[in-house]
Amino acid sequence: MMAAIREERARRKVEAERAECARQIAEDADNIRARCQSLAGFVREAWHVIEPSVCYVHGWHIDAICRHLEAVTSGEITRLLINVPPGTMKSLLCGVLWPAWEWGPKNMPEMRYLGSSYSEHYAKRDNRRMRDLVASEWYQTLWGDRVKLTRTGEMAFANTRTGFRQGVPFSRLTGGRGDRVIIDDPHSIDGAESEAERLSTIRTFRESVPTRLNDPQRSAIVVIMQRLHEADVSGTILALGLGYEHLMLPMEFESERRCRTSIGFEDPRTEEGELLFPERFPRSVVERDKVPLGSYAVAGQFQQRPSPRSGGLFQRGDFEIVDAVPAGAKRCRAWDFAASKDRPGRQPDWTVGLRMAQADGIFYVEAVARGRWSPAEVERNLKNTATQDGPAVTIRMPQDPGAAGKADAETKIKLLAGFPIRVLSITGDKATRAKPASAQAEAGNVKLLRGDWNEAFLDEVCAFPNAQFDDQLDAFADALNELALGSSFSFKNF
Repeated sequence: MMAAIREERARRKVEAERAECARQIAEDADNIRARCQSLAGFVREAWHVIEPSVCYVHGWHIDAICRHLEAVTSGEITRLLINVPPGTMKSLLCGVLWPAWEWGPKNMPEMRYLGSSYSEHYAKRDNRRMRDLVASEWYQTLWGDRVKLTRTGEMAFANTRTGFRQGVPFSRLTGGRGDRVIIDDPHSIDGAESEAERLSTIRTFRESVPTRLNDPQRSAIVVIMQRLHEADVSGTILALGLGYEHLMLPMEFESERRCRTSIGFEDPRTEEGELLFPERFPRSVVERDKVPLGSYAVAGQFQQRPSPRSGGLFQRGDFEIVDAVPAGAKRCRAWDFAASKDRPGRQPDWTVGLRMAQADGIFYVEAVARGRWSPAEVERNLKNTATQDGPAVTIRMPQDPGAAGKADAETKIKLLAGFPIRVLSITGDKATRAKPASAQAEAGNVKLLRGDWNEAFLDEVCAFPNAQFDDQLDAFADALNELALGSSFSFKNF
């Protein structure tokens, strides 16, 4: 008996709380509806329903994405490609909140959506999130007169005004049609690396997606993804010139790639390296996450400029890792010095000292000294490394143009008195200077001595010219040029 009484009291308490919530919502309904006329306003108001235990964190990029989705709603844009880093709310904005906003605040409950992702799990997740949002007491109190659900499945649900949302894995996007086809990450990370899987995804995108639209003239396709490969779906859209508006927002601002779109948007950042979403991803977090990601993933997922993992001037498969270097090898330590002035908002370049050995026509990268050092630390490491290498190792250093570069070189020469030193002025662009090293690597004549520096070296060299840093590449090219050609080398006789 007592248990039944307690259950009844608990039930009445829940009902009372719901009634109070509904009363409060009703009192403020007009104000909420007014704030929800913009998609960004709706995102703020609806957040507590989507993520009741997580505080909402706003970033200007959310406003930028919302503006472009609103342009799709108004008919200004019918093809939209959005490239943003992971963790920036892309799935919630495009696949959950935007459709719910069109149904309710924009009074477009007849709209039909096909939502797709590489994984059925994620397609189902976003379908369920939108369904639960639309079915919530908050949403129904505000827009229940427009939107009533009739079917409430996890992979498909519908309303009384013929609108529906269906989730489907991208590989099975061959049936059904919608007014909006929302493609959220069509590639998995592993799938983008597999040529067979990547080509299959591209084929589905090119041959199936255009036929999934209710109205070929007015229905819209929205693709939102992080870049995973230079020939992924985004790469195909851009290479073929398919007429997509391109909103591209890298994690760190690059002024030469500033995004501008036809609706008047321009990336508002001004400082090189300025972060996209520091409210959630501050500098410490970004730098921490770069370490496990590596240069290749950082270039694609963070910066939206993927480079070939194996391609360009250098391919990973060309570098054999060995455990020893033959006796009697000729050696050189080439240095590349970081600029003394830090780049605003970005981590500074590295100072690199790369030691290479040559024996029987094979070049062995033996060791890489690498650090972000102050001028005093550079001099100390330069001297200590020379004493450790010994006088049999030639030291090669670059000389920057101008009087300051000459004075700096003279200082370092005095510091290294007693050691064999070659100082050469920098001529030619980086790609030209790296061509001899590229040719030797392609011929199988470059090997790496096994060490904990191997992976970082390969990531940087093989991502050139799209890697964030190229200091190891410069030292690598200079060391090989010194050993292969020595004083006879010039770009005129190369």
